[in-house]
Amino acid sequence: MTAEERRNLRTFGDYVRKTLDPTYILGYMTPWLREDEMQYIQAEKNNKGTVEAASAFFNFLVELKEEGWFRGFLDALQRAGYTGLYEAFESWDFQKIEKLEEHRLLLRRLQPEFKTSINPLDILPEISQCLINQECEEIRQVCFNKGSMAGAEKMVECLVRSDKENWPKALKLALEKEECNFNELWIVEKGAEDVEIKDLGDGEMETSEVQIFYQEEPEYQNLSQSSCPPSEVSHTNLYSPLKPRNYQLELALPAQNGKNTIICAPTGCGKTFVSILICEHHLKKFPQGQKGKIVFFAVQIPVYEQQKSVFSKYFERLGYTVAGISGATSEEVPVRQIVENNDIIVLTPQILVNNLKDGIIPSLSVFTLMIFDECHNTSKHHPYNMIMFNYLDQKLGGSSDPLPQVIGLTASVGVGDAKDITDAKMYICKLCAALDTSVIATVKDNLKELEEIVNKPQKFFRKVETRTTNKFKCIISQLMVEIEKMAESVFEELGTLTLESLSHIQNREYGTQKYEQWIIAVQKACMVFQMPDKNEESRICKALFLYTSHLRKYNDALMINEDARIKDALDFLKDFFTNVRAAGFDEIEQDLTQRFEEKLQELEYVSMDPNNENPKLQDLSFILQEEYHVNPDSRTILFVKTRALVDALKKWIEENPKLSFLKPGILTGRGRTNQKIGMTLPAQKCVLDTFRSNSDSKILIATSVADEGIDIAQCNLVILYEYVGNVIKMIQTRGRGRARGSKCFLVTSKADVIEKEKINIYKEKLMNDSILSLQELDEAEFKKKIHRLLIIQNQEKFIRDNEGKAKPEPDKKNKKLLCRKCKAFACYTVDIRVVEESHYTVVGDAFRECFVSKPHPKPRTYGSFEKKAKIHCARQGCSHDWGIYVKYRTFEIPVIKIESFVVEDIATGAQSLYAKWKDFHFEKIPFDAAEMSK
Repeated sequence: MTAEERRNLRTFGDYVRKTLDPTYILGYMTPWLREDEMQYIQAEKNNKGTVEAASAFFNFLVELKEEGWFRGFLDALQRAGYTGLYEAFESWDFQKIEKLEEHRLLLRRLQPEFKTSINPLDILPEISQCLINQECEEIRQVCFNKGSMAGAEKMVECLVRSDKENWPKALKLALEKEECNFNELWIVEKGAEDVEIKDLGDGEMETSEVQIFYQEEPEYQNLSQSSCPPSEVSHTNLYSPLKPRNYQLELALPAQNGKNTIICAPTGCGKTFVSILICEHHLKKFPQGQKGKIVFFAVQIPVYEQQKSVFSKYFERLGYTVAGISGATSEEVPVRQIVENNDIIVLTPQILVNNLKDGIIPSLSVFTLMIFDECHNTSKHHPYNMIMFNYLDQKLGGSSDPLPQVIGLTASVGVGDAKDITDAKMYICKLCAALDTSVIATVKDNLKELEEIVNKPQKFFRKVETRTTNKFKCIISQLMVEIEKMAESVFEELGTLTLESLSHIQNREYGTQKYEQWIIAVQKACMVFQMPDKNEESRICKALFLYTSHLRKYNDALMINEDARIKDALDFLKDFFTNVRAAGFDEIEQDLTQRFEEKLQELEYVSMDPNNENPKLQDLSFILQEEYHVNPDSRTILFVKTRALVDALKKWIEENPKLSFLKPGILTGRGRTNQKIGMTLPAQKCVLDTFRSNSDSKILIATSVADEGIDIAQCNLVILYEYVGNVIKMIQTRGRGRARGSKCFLVTSKADVIEKEKINIYKEKLMNDSILSLQELDEAEFKKKIHRLLIIQNQEKFIRDNEGKAKPEPDKKNKKLLCRKCKAFACYTVDIRVVEESHYTVVGDAFRECFVSKPHPKPRTYGSFEKKAKIHCARQGCSHDWGIYVKYRTFEIPVIKIESFVVEDIATGAQSLYAKWKDFHFEKIPFDAAEMSK
């Protein structure tokens, strides 16, 4: 970009602020903006509104210096649908946008009348081409959640920011079609100054708070016979009827005949479209005066967002209403109303479980069809099984209320631990019984057509060598031996070996999952160790907490070293010790840190020695170079076990001159492990968008979050790097490689991993043979088999009901919470209050003396909470992380996490550990604003 163009950009910056909602294009700007900048922009939108977010975005934009950023910005505008703004910047001519200003002014002045006169859903189809897709979705959601006036307000907000020169005329035509009185006020031919405004108000527009709903473009080549990629499918095609393939009709037929069905078909064959065919047939079959109501379940949030978008686009053109509720939005919307007022509801299943339990949804009879995506999860305590328990309660309890039809979708029903066809058939029958299905639909008559569409990748096993010498492991192992001896000496000085497991530490293999499990067990035992002298108990527990924590970190580093570079493992440890110095840093921590630093120079030397390179990475590099030499346009998903390994391999690729052209993206889960916080949902969405739309990003490094359900751009190379699971996971990960001629590599140094994957291949054949055998049964005979299993489930239901009655009553006795690290007193349970059912705070001034606070490194707002600070144990030399300090409504309160504390029974002195609040059965008193005011 030239200096003159940069000056021009600054000159026309107001058009960006007035027109652009930057959150719609962030997914296309990931090559240019840092993640913290994008999160800041999103926070500005949430807290201050679109104009402030656009200002923040523009300020970051004009400071960019990387080559190609301006073209990247223009491409982002075009892809997101800002065609007017794109054309204006392309030609540096803003006259068309400037001419819209008088119409914007007029609509702002007419807003009060617009709100009371217009039902936005009536005119939305006519003006949708003037809006961004996300804006249309937001308008619908506001209408459903808050009513038509709020939706009209949102529509005004979107229109006055529209960059389409025809939006005033489109609005005029839409109003004329609806024969709306507001049409007389909306005069397009004349300027705003020629219109007489009578008592309609001239105030600033107030913007409603709106939940942003993300949309992912579905893979249209999987929905219809069109072979063009998503980018070439016009917006018109999104709303036109799609022609199903013959195998899709075959899969849909049993369900269309009203049978409860499990549809088992490969990833990439278009099961979503099959479910659309079933839903459309189901809704149309009802006679006049009756209506169907469908619920579609998706477990993962990105899958939920994706399916909601697909269903909305398809069914709203047919006049049906579609809404979605997930854990992220359930507290903000009236669930019962959403269910009552819509034809199709897309849900994360726990929402329905909770609302059935609370009586908000009276029974499953409100639905006429239930569809379970990834239905193989219907087992044990999974929400799917909880929903089907409710279903079976109705069916087996003699209720006369009609039950909904049940459809399950999966790429693999699995076979569990079955070793032969008899056990495999029983496993599959149990899944059928759990879903009360009498048919398993697979492609048989149109198998050739299916094989032409769904490409099964070639599978390759690569057994690689490990390092012949491992100096890093030797040094770290010696440090671990020293720490174990220090831990043992703590008990020796007391003349006791209360923690017996510490005396059996010989021959433990460092750098393994088994060692980690052992150290966690020891750590838990240390936390509840008790002595008569409480000061001495505090000293001992704190020492053991520190020793075991350091052992665990060293073990983590050895696991990183096993699969990545020594440099990555060393960086992991250096980050850990930097955090140690910034926290408590007592004598023990000083000693442990000093021991590490004494070895640091040697470790640095080892990490830089080329002779210590990891042979696994050399083999992985060879695979990637070879594949991209043959096909430079290859697209790869690299599956790994842990987040730490995701970060390590990303750095390795970026720093490897032969691989840096791949420009890796990363995709990890949302959960938290230790001190590492997973990717937020917006960050996941940005990554997926970038990987789909940016051909420069050629590889996605992912944990298991990417192996189930999420539609990812077609890949021709799947690499499983020390990554193996059960047969279901194998089929799903393999299914990510959908392009013709795809390959799937398993790279491992362990013979047993290859053996496990070969067993999975055998189990896949066993599963397919078992399904064929069951399909050959007479349908009546199969139903009898399922019915017998239902009787067994009825017995399990009886046991479950009795277990439910035995659920412990809340313990009303007052208990102490002690710091899990140093055993310092924190609070009594009688002072704990529950905020919005899942957050726990402590009332009273006494608790404030027990902790210290530090500014939060990533302050942000979520729901009703604004993170302000981190809180830590105030005891000198401890500083254990207790939780966060937040602003909640008008109150500033601490929010504590139970995993930071030991619970002590005041009467008996017995101590207990809890991983989750729900496992701690004390009397939970709701937060009361009136109590706080006192």
